[in-house]
Amino acid sequence: MARNTSLYFRIVEGRNLPAKDVSGTSDPYCIVKVDNEVVARTATVWKNLNPFWGEEYTLHLPMGFHSLSFHVMDEDTIGHDDVIGKITLSKDTIGSQAKGLDSWLNLTRVDPDEEVQGEIHLSLALLKDAEKFSLRCQVIEARDLAPRDISGTSDPFARVLFNNHSAETSIIKKTRFPHWGETLELELDPEELREDNAVTVEVWDWDMVGKNDFLGKVEIPFACLHKTPLLEGWFRLLPLGNNEVDAGGKLGALRLKVRLVEDRILPSMYYQPLIDLLVESVISPAEVEDSSALTMLEDVTTVESRQDVAMTLVKIYLGQGLVVPFLDYLNTREVNHTTDPNTLFRSNSLASKAMEQFMKAVGMLYLHEVLKPIINRIFDEKKYIELDPCKIDLNRTRRISFKGAVSEAEVRDSSVEMLQSYLTSIIESIVGSVDQCPPVMRVAFKQLHKRVEEQFTEPENEDVKYLAISGFFFLRFFAPAILTPKLFQLRDQHADTRTSRTLLLLAKALQSVGNLGLQLGHGKEQWMAPLHPIILRSVASVKDFLDKLIDIDHDVVSEVPQRAVFMPSVTVKEGYLNKHKAEGPQLLSRFAFKKRYFWLTSETLSYAKTSDWQVRSSIPIQCVCAVERVDENAFQQQNVMQVITQDNDGQLHTMYIQCKNVNELNQWLSAIRKVSIYNERMLPSFHPGAHRSGKWTCCLQADRAVTGCSRTHSAVTLGDWSDPLDPDVETQTIYKQLLQGRDKLRKKYVEVPDADQTSSNKEKKINTDIHPDGAECNAQLMKPGQSVAARLLAVIEDLEQAHTTFQRREKEDATSVILNP
Repeated sequence: MARNTSLYFRIVEGRNLPAKDVSGTSDPYCIVKVDNEVVARTATVWKNLNPFWGEEYTLHLPMGFHSLSFHVMDEDTIGHDDVIGKITLSKDTIGSQAKGLDSWLNLTRVDPDEEVQGEIHLSLALLKDAEKFSLRCQVIEARDLAPRDISGTSDPFARVLFNNHSAETSIIKKTRFPHWGETLELELDPEELREDNAVTVEVWDWDMVGKNDFLGKVEIPFACLHKTPLLEGWFRLLPLGNNEVDAGGKLGALRLKVRLVEDRILPSMYYQPLIDLLVESVISPAEVEDSSALTMLEDVTTVESRQDVAMTLVKIYLGQGLVVPFLDYLNTREVNHTTDPNTLFRSNSLASKAMEQFMKAVGMLYLHEVLKPIINRIFDEKKYIELDPCKIDLNRTRRISFKGAVSEAEVRDSSVEMLQSYLTSIIESIVGSVDQCPPVMRVAFKQLHKRVEEQFTEPENEDVKYLAISGFFFLRFFAPAILTPKLFQLRDQHADTRTSRTLLLLAKALQSVGNLGLQLGHGKEQWMAPLHPIILRSVASVKDFLDKLIDIDHDVVSEVPQRAVFMPSVTVKEGYLNKHKAEGPQLLSRFAFKKRYFWLTSETLSYAKTSDWQVRSSIPIQCVCAVERVDENAFQQQNVMQVITQDNDGQLHTMYIQCKNVNELNQWLSAIRKVSIYNERMLPSFHPGAHRSGKWTCCLQADRAVTGCSRTHSAVTLGDWSDPLDPDVETQTIYKQLLQGRDKLRKKYVEVPDADQTSSNKEKKINTDIHPDGAECNAQLMKPGQSVAARLLAVIEDLEQAHTTFQRREKEDATSVILNP
């Protein structure tokens, strides 16, 4: 049974941070680490002790994790950045909060003895020879130790301690991946063999001057050696002790939102009955008003979970090749139950959320193609734009003439001109993008148009069929992307205050365009009036665009199951990176990386000198067997990754690529891992260093073909719209939602109250052949949807039983003692 671990975290804001600069302020940013590996870095908020970030991330960690930490730093343009403080949350702490953690947490000081990482490979045996006892410890190797020297490495040695006995390995210089292969033996007295004692293995960084630095320890209860004479394995290194002290808010605080979702995933066959019920819900449109498994799922979906459920369902039906019938089913129900066209799709119903998530799942690349050029222009120009007279700040404007300070009228006129220019570019880009829009999105909109037209036939409701589409297309897709481009991956950083205001005004204007200008002049923001003419002029072109958008045949969309959201020919990610020049003489590190433009599709990773260069070099994705970070010590460069491929002869080839920052590094790692996730020949280990000067810079071994010294992380990815479809994981999410609402379903659809029965016999059941409880029922008392509900409840109980059975087998099969949970 596979495990699936997803970690959601949002770094909201900070407060009362200490001043680190001579100006009396700080320039704070956050570094996020999972088990001491940097997974994200927020934007820097300049000159602010109460910064707002609002950045959120999702991490998929199939192998699990131990801790999540947030380090708050002060950025310095000269010298090293200052450490302000940190917050560390253990997996158990996060997991104990069923609905997630959402609170202010005080920062604590950073203690080097607590900043340990890595694992050590040990073999321990308790030996008895005549009257003599001895403890034999083979110290084999360690990996991913903390760097303690200025070179980014350490000089590690290990020490074994038991009571007053100790022994040490040799020192291995300049490595975080030492191979000792040494056996240390301690002679013990019989009275020392008590089970309450423990063997300790410590790892230290040797320093020629000053005291040695602590790198971590392992404590093994002696009772384990009595039970298992030979104990061997990888052990996680732990800190000396939890010395973190809450500084009482003196270092400031962070507001964090963190949620952990951990599931055991059953084999596919167990989920098929639930998939069958979900499919059955949408393949009979004539019965769309009847209760189905899908409508029952909506009954038990909370407001908080509806968005996640909607995205999960979109992925399930994408995988089944039934996403258009699925959306049509929900939309038809929504339209049929709406009497006032002004309220159509205005609530956060499952239909509204499903359409919203569907557009993100299949339309993000299209959105990028349409919006990215204009968004980049707005960010680059950084114009001061303001229409609200109450918010115009003349001190923030640049002089636009030599006649003196600018007036409010001049700021307003300049702002109107720039906004009209930006808005015109956005509208022209959108209305000219019919052929770029994904066919599956166009067919879904065509079905929606048809359902609305059938329901609202009155002449006064002529525009409703347009508003239904534009409400999703403009108000829930393009406008939010303009407002917060980072959340739609249009930009790497959030907009500054000036640019953010421009984006807000444009998003408001585009919403009015999506509303076909029908509400202009009725709101409180009358200062938006200068944009009304351009909005009204665009209505005709928007309607024409929507007519063309839905002019498409259903046959264009293939109904075969999809294993990926994106098509093979579509570019998933692209941009300039620095590629390592491996051929020729050895160059200095900073000259060894050359700027190249990279394209990633689900079939190839290719690159060329520039984005318009005709000749490209390509790597087939099917040959990729590992995508990993590179240790900083390998090239004395940060943010380097490696793509390891295997040719038909079994030979491994490595390409080193440098990214501009850690966020870009993680995005590329995640993207390449996603498109190669189903490759069959993935490596279990890799070398985080490079083979230079006749040896690996990580483990110092000479053999280029030697097995890697660190574990690969091929399934660790950032969650976003490009996540590959995984029917088992997705169906498990739906099962959990149904399990939580099982009692509500039973009460609403199955139980039949009878006043003549005693309180213990109030529940009326349906026939034993369709109900899991096996009780009988009076057919005349059956509720609508009772048969479907009974089948759904039976599926839920079967899945619950399967989980119970597999968990019991796991416990029975567990033969090893977990020493370091």
